[in-house]
Amino acid sequence: MSTQKINIAVIGASGYTGADLTRLAMRHPNITIKALVAKTHAGKPMAEVFPHLAGHGLPDLMDVDAVDWEGVDAVFCGLPHGTAHSIISELPVKIKVIDMSADFRLRDVDTYEQWYGLKHSAPELVKKAVYGLSEHYRDELSSASLVACPGCYPTAALMALLPVVKAGMIEASDLIIDAKSGVTGAGRAPKQGTLFSETGEGLSPYAISGHRHAPEIEQEVSRLAGQDVIVNFTPHLIPMSRGELVTCYVKLSDGNTISDVRNALQEAYQDRPFVRLLDEGVIPATQHVRGSNYCLIGVFADRIKDRVIIISSIDNLVKGSAGQALQNFNLMFGLEETAGLEQLPLFP
Repeated sequence: MSTQKINIAVIGASGYTGADLTRLAMRHPNITIKALVAKTHAGKPMAEVFPHLAGHGLPDLMDVDAVDWEGVDAVFCGLPHGTAHSIISELPVKIKVIDMSADFRLRDVDTYEQWYGLKHSAPELVKKAVYGLSEHYRDELSSASLVACPGCYPTAALMALLPVVKAGMIEASDLIIDAKSGVTGAGRAPKQGTLFSETGEGLSPYAISGHRHAPEIEQEVSRLAGQDVIVNFTPHLIPMSRGELVTCYVKLSDGNTISDVRNALQEAYQDRPFVRLLDEGVIPATQHVRGSNYCLIGVFADRIKDRVIIISSIDNLVKGSAGQALQNFNLMFGLEETAGLEQLPLFP
């Protein structure tokens, strides 16, 4: 095991992803947390904002302008989209950046501006950003200086789809993705739609035909399919704090079978520590990945001829955000991929 010590800063540490990144980083054998940045909570102890992180000597929260970047090797950015690109563009070039926002995920700046309604202030950095889907960009991540961590929905969907799209086993032009996520995916800022009385005891779709993660999924599927792809993607809000389940309905291409699909997934992930293809008949569930960096995938025959159902489950705050960010950090610095991510799912 490497004894290398790497100094990090977490920008946006008062949000859910920033807090989960801090929680994971505290147990990482190679990380020293030098700075925790949060504009609205600057000057407060981290324990005041997140009491579950008390008692471990964390630095107080501070404004980004107060950070001494000289001693920082890597930055994790957990800011909302639209605010990350301007701050990241001002960081010293020697610092490696792992961004958990949407600001560098889309390779086409015009597409970003169309879907997010914002002018991108650092288009030159978009060209150098590596898409941080850990299991599929390992070689690129090892030499990256800026990583754009995928969104939670794209992570779950692409883990299920990319191996079979790459193998040409399914019709990439016929993809239906039904996705469900806990309310932490909407962030910590109070909003009427995520109040307990609004979300409790209910299930509701949102952003129908217009969710911002759709072009991200399409970007990656199109890259492997060799053609422009549009997906049918509908997200739903579930009244639970964390967890995500994505059900993909796919059509087999000529001559392929459900066994071929299982074999392609098995081959793609057989040496990947955080992805598990479940035995036939075993159904992925959010309660079996809660708090962990694991992704569970199940494959099932549809009653409709030549169609298959692929189900993927992750924790949206870990594998869907902070955990994948830390996994990317490990790959960037040549560390054990599992470092700081060994915790098993919490059940019940």
